[in-house]
Amino acid sequence: MNTATELTRTLSWKETEGADPESLLAHEWLVTNGLGGYASGSVHGVSTRRYHGLLIAALPRPLGRVLMFNHLHEQAEMPDGSRVQLAGEERVGELELPDAGNLIEFRLEMGIPVWRYRINGTMLEKRIFMPHQQNTTYVSYRLIEGEGPVRLRLSPRLHFRAHEAPVDLPMEEPYRLTVVEDRFEVGGEAELPPLRMLVYGNEQHFAVSTRMLPEMFYRVEERRGYEYSGNLWSPGAFQAELTAGADVTLIASTEAWNTVRALTPEIALRMEQDRRERLLALVPPEARSGPAAELVLAADQFIIQPAGRVEDAARAHAEGDEVRTVIAGYHWFTDWGRDTMIALEGLTLTTGRHQEAGYILRTFAHYVRDGLIPNMFPDRSTDGLYHTADATPWFFHAIDRYVETTGDRKTLRRLIPTLQEIVEHHLRGTRFGIGVDPQDGLLRQGEEGYQLTWMDAKVDDWVVTPRRGKAVEINALWYNALRLLEEWLGEEDGAGAEDRITASEVAEHADRARESFNRRFWYEAGGYLYDIVDGESGDDSACRPNQVFSLSLRHPVLAEERWEPVLNTVRDRLLTPVGLRSLAPDHEDYQKRYYGDIRARDAAYHQGTVWGWLIGPFVDAWLRVHPEDRTGARRLLEGFVPHLNDFGIGSIAEIFDAEAPYTARGCIAQAWSVAEVLRCW
Repeated sequence: MNTATELTRTLSWKETEGADPESLLAHEWLVTNGLGGYASGSVHGVSTRRYHGLLIAALPRPLGRVLMFNHLHEQAEMPDGSRVQLAGEERVGELELPDAGNLIEFRLEMGIPVWRYRINGTMLEKRIFMPHQQNTTYVSYRLIEGEGPVRLRLSPRLHFRAHEAPVDLPMEEPYRLTVVEDRFEVGGEAELPPLRMLVYGNEQHFAVSTRMLPEMFYRVEERRGYEYSGNLWSPGAFQAELTAGADVTLIASTEAWNTVRALTPEIALRMEQDRRERLLALVPPEARSGPAAELVLAADQFIIQPAGRVEDAARAHAEGDEVRTVIAGYHWFTDWGRDTMIALEGLTLTTGRHQEAGYILRTFAHYVRDGLIPNMFPDRSTDGLYHTADATPWFFHAIDRYVETTGDRKTLRRLIPTLQEIVEHHLRGTRFGIGVDPQDGLLRQGEEGYQLTWMDAKVDDWVVTPRRGKAVEINALWYNALRLLEEWLGEEDGAGAEDRITASEVAEHADRARESFNRRFWYEAGGYLYDIVDGESGDDSACRPNQVFSLSLRHPVLAEERWEPVLNTVRDRLLTPVGLRSLAPDHEDYQKRYYGDIRARDAAYHQGTVWGWLIGPFVDAWLRVHPEDRTGARRLLEGFVPHLNDFGIGSIAEIFDAEAPYTARGCIAQAWSVAEVLRCW
């Protein structure tokens, strides 16, 4: 089987018409390196975001992810002497695009982006890929049709900065170009490694021409209300001759020269293709083709060995373990505890990557503090942030799915004392006002100025959806966690710490929580569940998707006679082809579109905006109420298939507008979106 041929997602256009430039600027590609680093851009090559670049290196803390190579200005001189551009650039007031009609196809081949150009009687292809576990990018060109030669002129555009830094960040000093034989290095600030560049190809040379390129324009940044114009620097241009059977490849890297030279372009590409083949071999045969296989490869982009946490790696290696975590979304998210625990089943267990699932769980268990797992690890910090009420009960859910899938009772026994400690901290109260109310056994949370649930938008001091009080999904998760711990303590005799909470005590707390939940959360007038009880303004009857967790988890807290009314309410008022709305349309705070500056966007983030990942718990709830209707459950996923051709090609976005045409927004590739669709496929 030629998997590379069979597993191809193609965007193509009539050669006489070419591709619509504006459309191609809205389509983005992404490749990653398993360290948190990546390369990404628009299909037309124009950098529209601060995050776009050919090499965003994941460097040891405190550096974090650093943009080391912005883009290439690519020009091809054809055999007849004509010159054409292969990729565009945009400056303030000037959009420079490739000649119309030359780009006839863009495709993902086993997830690797490939561009195809037809220029007169000549056809060229370009590929961009990154070797696994290296901060290295290969940009390869091949002559597909025509005699050649084609003379390529490749001019690097550079600005070394943190990938999330504004595009107008000043360059501290002129960059330094060093050339030794065929090795090119560009140095910037002292703490950064140099950018190393090497070209494979015939008749190559480098023309030095250092210059500043002012007022480069980033249109998406302007639309999002950020700085949108900045300078780039170029050292000159590589030139090389492309002929039949003789490719040209530019390698850009922050690795040592012996690593850069270790793999020729042909070997590096074959090894990356082989690695992807092995990922597909881990899944059932029915998931090795079509959208499921594409999502298996998309899932791989989020599972990383974090490059920056050197101390973590040393500790884990001393224990005979490895550090793994999950990037929540590209381009700007780091690893988040909540997202990781929700996505773990789809990213690792559904895909057969069981060992890495164990690594992830043990990595996060190491960071439990005061009964909480971290909410997130900032890019350039060695410490986690703990402001979350739901990541920790999601941790119990992830452990359950892991043990159920793998049968790894050893890891479970190792974690049980930590889980007992977590429950005890919640019973007596821990940080951020998180703790069980002794009056009713329900879990409450909230502290002024903190956003503690997954609906966590905050602008300056404005917490958009504070949800202080007793949140419906937090208590569904809490009850599920209690039942799981009760079960594990009963099954694993002697695994629990003797001075910790017992199975019978956990059961008592679970019974009380369930009774109170069904008494307190049922909103009789609406026939669904309150989103918050005992909140700052009393009980909140806003119709939100959070209630679906009351029947989707392994131990549903909701009384069975109320399953169907809740499911029907969510279906009728919140369900869309690409997930669930975060708020019903009849609410006064409902927003149809997620657009504008940060304040406008965050006002809509959880106030109507559709979240793709929520389709997972909705499918679970559907099958709990309609266990025989697997066909109906599959139909719920069909809206995501055309989306694979849109926005972040081959992946699933973070969010969508609340109403048709459900325009994709936010991150172009989101871990829990991919994970939940893949899990339910």
